[in-house]
Amino acid sequence: MCTMIVQQAAVEGSGKGAGGWFAVRQANVSYDHPFHAPLEHALNIDFVDEAQGPGARVAVELTPAAARSLVSTILAVLEEAEAGGFLEEAPANTGAR
Repeated sequence: MCTMIVQQAAVEGSGKGAGGWFAVRQANVSYDHPFHAPLEHALNIDFVDEAQGPGARVAVELTPAAARSLVSTILAVLEEAEAGGFLEEAPANTGAR
């Protein structure tokens, strides 16, 4: 059964797809059926720039445990960078939902 759980966040960065590097403007995050991972449900993240069309997309499908591990690892790296004085905060994007 589809969960229909999805949220979007405005992001600022770059992604590399089959056609090379492109701007990433949005992250679509869902917990639903994956397309490729051999799981019933997965945490799916699509990093996209919709203005550039379907080729400007990087997708990942993660198990819940892998997604939680990734979140805690990202936070740990940012905390370490901040403690070392390396974190240069850009103006925060407010995620669209």
